[in-house]
Amino acid sequence: MTHELKNIFTAYQAYKKSGSRAVLATVVALEGSSYRRPGVRMLLLDNGKMIGAVSGGCVEKEVQRQAESVFSNGIPKVMTYDGRYRLGCEGILYILLEPFNPNETTLKTFWQSVKERKSFELVSYFKRQESSSEELGSLLKVDSSTLTLRPDFITKKGVEVFQQKLTPCFQLVIIGSEHDAVQLCSYAAMTGWEVSLIASPTEEKSIADFPGAQQFLAQLPEEFQPQIIDNQTGVVLMTHSYVKDLKYLVGLRGVTPIYLGLLGPSSRREKLLNELMEYNLDITDDFFESIYGPAGINIGAETPQEIAVSIIAEILVVIRKKEPMLLRNKLGTIHN
Repeated sequence: MTHELKNIFTAYQAYKKSGSRAVLATVVALEGSSYRRPGVRMLLLDNGKMIGAVSGGCVEKEVQRQAESVFSNGIPKVMTYDGRYRLGCEGILYILLEPFNPNETTLKTFWQSVKERKSFELVSYFKRQESSSEELGSLLKVDSSTLTLRPDFITKKGVEVFQQKLTPCFQLVIIGSEHDAVQLCSYAAMTGWEVSLIASPTEEKSIADFPGAQQFLAQLPEEFQPQIIDNQTGVVLMTHSYVKDLKYLVGLRGVTPIYLGLLGPSSRREKLLNELMEYNLDITDDFFESIYGPAGINIGAETPQEIAVSIIAEILVVIRKKEPMLLRNKLGTIHN
């Protein structure tokens, strides 16, 4: 959800230049089931534009209608949406609508935490009933700083609290520059991941060749700096060169990404790992455990686009700690 909040802050700052108003909608509670869970947000602008969504598209018009009073009087409110009679989702949504007008300190702190890949917390104060009150609203907590999303908001007792910790956006490092790397980059960016591309300078590529990429590094394997990899980072090695893949593996040995995907058949993976061990390097078991090859889930993928879907699905399985299965075979609710 961090990437959705980034989109909200970006849209607000672009629109703020016109001096217009914005309202933040946050699902703060849910009774039953719904398309999205508490913590999902959307931004409404007074020109009618909406950034993000709190459902599959069926709740947004009602949210927009309810937000009209917040635009006019500036008083936050809680609205309810009973999907049992309209959506078939069998759930009641409680949605906090509040003026969204973060000051420069809040904006600067938020973007600094994103840049430094820090976790932060959003705390929303609400009532589990339809109501309007100045005591409703949200705070942003980063490290020891507590910041408001609108001027002069002060919390009071007697309201419920929804707390949500948000981690840095998942980061995907793609090593390679062929057509399949372009497709993986595009699909990963649409998923909300921050994508970095690494390719040899001899490839004569730039960031313009990779839609959705956040950064492009033209580096030889010997120049690769693995410090960009943290515990919220996945790596996919897809240079289509055995020698380059081996050299990048040597450079990666000092870090442990949450996922390290190798393109190609299992025989190629075994050959790479065997040769890597022959270097007599100090390689941990955790590093080998992070390696997934051939990369991807067996969905019969053939095209570069389908292979990208397969790899992204496997990464989600790993980071969410799930077993892939058809949802129709899952007992109970979709979300735990």
